[in-house]
Amino acid sequence: MTSHNEHHRPAQTAPQAAAAVTLLEEVRDGLDDVALPLALPRAEQARRETSAARAQLDDYVLPRYRSLDAPLLAVVGGSTGAGKSTLVNGLVGHPVTRAGAIRPTTRQPILLHNPAEAGWFEGQRVLPGLSRIRGTLAASPVPTVRTGAANTAIDSLVLLADPAVPAGIALLDAPDVDSISDQNRLLAGQLLAAADLWVFVTTANRYADAVPWKLLLDAASRDITVAVVLDRVPQGAEAEVSQDLRGLLDREGLPASRLFVIQETVLDQGGMLPAGTVDELRGWLSSLAADAAGRADVARRTLNGAVRALAQRITDIADAVREQERAAVRLEADAVAAYGDAATRILDATRDGALLRGEVLARWQDFVGTGEFFRTLEQNVGRFRDRLGAFFRGEPAPAVRVEAAIETGLQAVIVDEAANAADDTDRRWRSDPAGRQLLGLDDLSGTTPDFADRAAAEIRAWQEALMELIRTEGQGKRTQARWLSFGINGLGASLMIVVFSMTAGLTGLEIGVAGGTAVVGQRLLEAVFGEDAVRRMADKAREDLAARCQQLLEDEQQKFLQRLPDENSELAQRLAAQAGELARLAEKA
Repeated sequence: MTSHNEHHRPAQTAPQAAAAVTLLEEVRDGLDDVALPLALPRAEQARRETSAARAQLDDYVLPRYRSLDAPLLAVVGGSTGAGKSTLVNGLVGHPVTRAGAIRPTTRQPILLHNPAEAGWFEGQRVLPGLSRIRGTLAASPVPTVRTGAANTAIDSLVLLADPAVPAGIALLDAPDVDSISDQNRLLAGQLLAAADLWVFVTTANRYADAVPWKLLLDAASRDITVAVVLDRVPQGAEAEVSQDLRGLLDREGLPASRLFVIQETVLDQGGMLPAGTVDELRGWLSSLAADAAGRADVARRTLNGAVRALAQRITDIADAVREQERAAVRLEADAVAAYGDAATRILDATRDGALLRGEVLARWQDFVGTGEFFRTLEQNVGRFRDRLGAFFRGEPAPAVRVEAAIETGLQAVIVDEAANAADDTDRRWRSDPAGRQLLGLDDLSGTTPDFADRAAAEIRAWQEALMELIRTEGQGKRTQARWLSFGINGLGASLMIVVFSMTAGLTGLEIGVAGGTAVVGQRLLEAVFGEDAVRRMADKAREDLAARCQQLLEDEQQKFLQRLPDENSELAQRLAAQAGELARLAEKA
């Protein structure tokens, strides 16, 4: 609790107040960026904290900082049937609020103020989310509403100017904190959070109830000035009950709260308390209203506590944002790892000779032949360059069949591995509550409908780029004459075979048919371009293929990644920094 000496700190200067408002507005803007969409254990609580922080900034902290000299707002709250409305009627000396046996009784909050201070409350300065209805005093137990009489929704505030309310303070009759109506309970909490001062009403048989004490503990944590009214105390029980309640208040951090006791009594025909019943409470409120320094102390103390609590709340929200970021990073990493592993497996398949079997091998052997060609190569490698040209000027099976077989085989590998990556990512995400929420009932396993076509198109684009590589490499006149005599498709098919065999070390695996046929392509290319040029072209073609496969998989993994929330990596850091500034502001206040 704040000490007596602390209550008499000098008021903030205008520049200090302006700087505080700027900071608080920045905090408020930052809270609008907090989404917390992922299903994490603390996310729901953090969303509630975010909503509560926004509401308190809008309803109380910012309005109070912008108008430090505004009247105190004393909110009268408490449990169902505690006698709040009757108490308010007693304080002003005539009926102004509902009171009766029907629950909930306080359906629409009524703000009573001195007529000279109407300007403080007619605008949206405090509680801007509630519309205003101007009421007028009448002889009935409920004020006459001048406009919007049919509007009984709890999103509005009835303003009632009453000369019985002293200047410097306003009374707000709030709904029950434990109302059977969810809306009433929420509104009661909102109104209490917007108070400079709480007048908390409870009864002799309900003062230990859990719901009121949850709010009182919140008040203690925020150092709010609280007056507790113990209502309907039976004759002879005043000392015992008030002593017990006083002990509870002291133990729970509210030792400075004022305690007012109202004995059980009979209301008159107008539903009013007997004269003099609330004189002590009325006198305390009147003396506070008349004491400018005392009012400033109450406002500063409550504001200070609210800002300090807000600093902790923003710290907790920043932690929740970080948790969201970490969860999103984890889910993204799972997807990237699954598709990265798929890319590695695809590249492994292009290096281990797997693609030189089956249909590709058959088409390549059709193209180069297997009998006389190998015997010629074996008998006289030295005359290979001279005889190779004549060999290929015949009418072999079209080289394009080799290209088509490579396209089909490579496409099958890419599609299969992309499907494996999707299955892996789907499994990883569904094992995580946040990922499971993002996927919902959608099945993202397997590949997207057009992936096979996109893979085939990318392979053809790679083959075309490989042909262009051969043309570029063979620009010299002598080289050009050689590759023109062999045909661009034949050389292209040969280079594809080399790409799929060179890094597998197939020159040491020539006992296999695939290895032997691969050497044919390599020798042919070396005869035309030279050994260094062939290795350079193969490396470049392999890098191009790897990049294209990587891009295909990165595009495919977007079906997962696009479900992740937009990254806002600076938000948590900014909120944490603002929380620190708020804590320092509370210390200075």
